[in-house]
Amino acid sequence: MKKLLACLLALNGSFAFSQSFYDVNTIQTIEINFTQTNWDYMLDTATAGSEGYIMANWVKINGVQFDSAGVKYKGNSSYSATQVKNPFHISLDAFKNQDYQGYTDVKLSNVAKDPSFVREVLSYTILRQYMHASLSNYAKVYVNGNYIGLYVNSESVSKKFVNDHFYSKNNAFFKCNPPAGAGPGTSATPNLVYLGTDSTLYYSRYEMNSDYGWSDLLALCDTLAINMGNIEKILDVDKAVWMIAFDNTLVNLDSYIGGFTQNYYLYEDHNGRFNPVVWDLNESFGTFSQTGTSMLSTTTAKQQMTPTLHSADANWPLVQKLLAVPMYKRMYIAHMRTILSENIASGSYFTTAQSLQTLIGTAVNTDANKFFTYSQFTSNLTTDVSAGMTSAPGLSNLMNARNTWLSAQTDFTYTHPLISSIAPSSASPALNSNVTITANVTNANSNGVYLGYRYSIYDPFKRVLMYDDGLHNDGAAADGTFGTDIPVNSSYVHYYVYAENNNAGMFSPERAEYEYYTLFATVATVNAGELVINEVLATNTTTSQDQNGESDDWVELYNNTPNYISLKNAYLSDSYTNPLKWQFPDAATVAPNSFLIVWADKDTTQAGLHANFKISGTGEKLMLSYASGTIVDSVSFGTQSADISYQRCPNGTGPFITAAPTFGTTNCITGIEENERSISFKLYPNPANSFIQVDSDEPFKKAEVYNALSQQVYSFEGKTTSLPIDISSYPNGVYFIKIDQDVLKFIVQH
Repeated sequence: MKKLLACLLALNGSFAFSQSFYDVNTIQTIEINFTQTNWDYMLDTATAGSEGYIMANWVKINGVQFDSAGVKYKGNSSYSATQVKNPFHISLDAFKNQDYQGYTDVKLSNVAKDPSFVREVLSYTILRQYMHASLSNYAKVYVNGNYIGLYVNSESVSKKFVNDHFYSKNNAFFKCNPPAGAGPGTSATPNLVYLGTDSTLYYSRYEMNSDYGWSDLLALCDTLAINMGNIEKILDVDKAVWMIAFDNTLVNLDSYIGGFTQNYYLYEDHNGRFNPVVWDLNESFGTFSQTGTSMLSTTTAKQQMTPTLHSADANWPLVQKLLAVPMYKRMYIAHMRTILSENIASGSYFTTAQSLQTLIGTAVNTDANKFFTYSQFTSNLTTDVSAGMTSAPGLSNLMNARNTWLSAQTDFTYTHPLISSIAPSSASPALNSNVTITANVTNANSNGVYLGYRYSIYDPFKRVLMYDDGLHNDGAAADGTFGTDIPVNSSYVHYYVYAENNNAGMFSPERAEYEYYTLFATVATVNAGELVINEVLATNTTTSQDQNGESDDWVELYNNTPNYISLKNAYLSDSYTNPLKWQFPDAATVAPNSFLIVWADKDTTQAGLHANFKISGTGEKLMLSYASGTIVDSVSFGTQSADISYQRCPNGTGPFITAAPTFGTTNCITGIEENERSISFKLYPNPANSFIQVDSDEPFKKAEVYNALSQQVYSFEGKTTSLPIDISSYPNGVYFIKIDQDVLKFIVQH
């Protein structure tokens, strides 16, 4: 058993993507240059008319210049045409393809509501301990050489963000803010209330950032309304519970739990579950006062805000319905206890706030356009400061008293379970064996101890009961040791323990499911001939797509043995002189007599196996090896035609030939003639679950679909350039479509 904190933080994305642009210890410098002397008027006009970006002459980020970047003002209550310091949204790729350290969008907040200047950066720092959240730091912003002021620079929740954290970017994706903005009198709020089956009823409440998804969002709202038994299939409940626990603990009311139920995103992962992502934390720590049912007009009211805010309010179904489930309510209080103990009771939040103020003090002092005095900046760590129509509580004044008050509430005084001595029956179990996980638990119900486990970072956790009955390798019955058996079906298993009694719950590790324990299986090592480079496609235009819908080039490996093979410490390279170019992840394995695809697209941020090199259609060398110099396999090939692969025939052992690709399946398919194409075809989506679409640049007369056994399952005769085919009844597997004399392959995956 091993709690790999640094490793799992990297996997979860808390710090894995903190390149220098979001280094919290470094103030960035962002310069904007307009040729237009009336640039401010142009930005104000564009904001008022929602006209989009104004083209800047250039934007410099830490001295790196980008021509023709897009700039606009952003924000709702923080923006005003009468103020000098407005929030900015810079889009580096609005007019041309460019990025800074992989980032194309720069979101700059003007700190209009926060005398302390630390609320947003500090809140994101805390939040990233428990769920996927933006990186955040500071930037000094100049326009045409004039210092506009110190801004907060927070990572955009963009397609890059969801791809980094949820390993895809094309699924249903919503910004949960009213497109017209929220304010007094706003009734169209993104509160997840079910409004019926007409998607237009939701348009004024949510902004869709994907090509589809309204039906998925409606299904979530409907499930919250009438079918909570299925909620874990459509929502990552643990992330939702962490979100409302964070918002409540830190009195972050410009959020889902506040008056406008906004400032969060929803992204649907590959498991069909929506994941909430918190956004816009500039009014955290009690600056915003509206709960939607009352106004917390004093710091005392905010200190004593109930932890069960909206638990009986139908207009906040995410809170009402989740907290109505006893287990979810106990999980929620457990998460609040963790946030309090790790950040507030420990005083770490205040230490971090002081460090941030030390870092930015000079930049704040020279910011002539800030909304508060320098004296208010320094005093707001401890003392309340008037902030327009409301008050910004002193951070310690608010949070120290809130910790004391919450800790005295009934839900927090219950005796909670204690979990210790978590251990697997084997520290290195064999792959495909069973392992027993045991834990010592006190103060829990006999049927209230659970193991959560999964086999991949992409998968949801499965929760199963642990037993103290003497029948599950748990020692004697009723001895306080609980156990359960799970199969080790992957090279690693993530797991955690959750225990509860009638009143309280407890996790181990406490940050679960965002943190977890990891168990590595023993997997057979690879020898020459056991694993081979089986097929290479260096010019892929139409035959196969990765999980992001991109037709990238690929390398296929094949396991010739009846055993699982581990790729730990193995390397793949396109250079014989630099064989250690790309290392496989430690957890990568190849199943017995099976295939493994590596995308050669030089995009290692994407989910799955993506090498840090591309392969050339004019000829390449590929090598599979170890750092010791042991070569497992290598291949050299010449120029490839588009969509014609270089593959072993027979599969896994034979010499190489050129033929139509057989992505992820047996080479040398019999029963189907494979010729080079004379007409250009496009087949999508691939993989598919309900239909495929075939388009061509010239009419074709005949199409036939075959399964992997060369059995014909569909035929078409006529004349068309566009052919939809219903595959909803096809079993999962590999299929081939023969169009006139050309062959394409696709995968059915329901």
